[in-house]
Amino acid sequence: MRSSLMSLLLVPIATLAQAPDTVFLEDLTWTEVRDLIDNGTTTVIVPTAGTEQNGPHMILGKHKYRMNAGAERIARALGNTLVAPVMVYVPEGSIDPPTGHMRFAGTISIPPEVFKSVLEYTARSLRVHGFTHILFIGDSGPNQRPMQEVAEALNEEWVEGKTRVLYISDWYTITDFEDWLRKRGETDEVLGTHAGLTDTALLLAVAPEHVRSDRMSPGKGMDVDGVTGDPTGATAELGQVGMDFAHEASMKQIRELMQED
Repeated sequence: MRSSLMSLLLVPIATLAQAPDTVFLEDLTWTEVRDLIDNGTTTVIVPTAGTEQNGPHMILGKHKYRMNAGAERIARALGNTLVAPVMVYVPEGSIDPPTGHMRFAGTISIPPEVFKSVLEYTARSLRVHGFTHILFIGDSGPNQRPMQEVAEALNEEWVEGKTRVLYISDWYTITDFEDWLRKRGETDEVLGTHAGLTDTALLLAVAPEHVRSDRMSPGKGMDVDGVTGDPTGATAELGQVGMDFAHEASMKQIRELMQED
């Protein structure tokens, strides 16, 4: 036993290490990223999420878990694609006086101009390293317009170069999922617009441990408990359908935009 242990200790560390099976930029070393870029991994996803109240039954980081799961799936489907660290500080309402989600404990909000600046310099950093397609994908409503504006501005500036910023709006368009739920008999009052059945089902599909099932109840309204809709009928199976809709819509839009380059 001692001889075997000593033999293992004598093996150079380099021979024990293996490149991780990951698409997440933060889980790689700089040399691993460099080598991936040199070998054709020149697409990168910049996911945006948020830190906001999601009723008494869902964690503040709901968007982060949904976005990371979605971004990883997209990256693996595209191939030669990495995922930058998800942005969890985004516009969530005014701070003084508090508006929107800022009226609930734990929410963190930054001004749209600050969010746009972070997006811009994230894209500039990634361009320097050799990424040629930078995909902005967001899982929260207030993120959408700033992502579009930054993408348009950088593409105008970089028109003579080979790097493009693609704003992927169809990830957050859940109309098809909601129509599918309505055909099953769900009403708009049940689906809700925040932390209701739709919202809750999506998180159950990717991170069920972050849903407090014993605290789910019909929402009392955004001004009371932060919930519109009724999450009690949400299931992981329903949420997976929604994640599939979002994935398929995003992949279609990405491929169409890349063909335009």
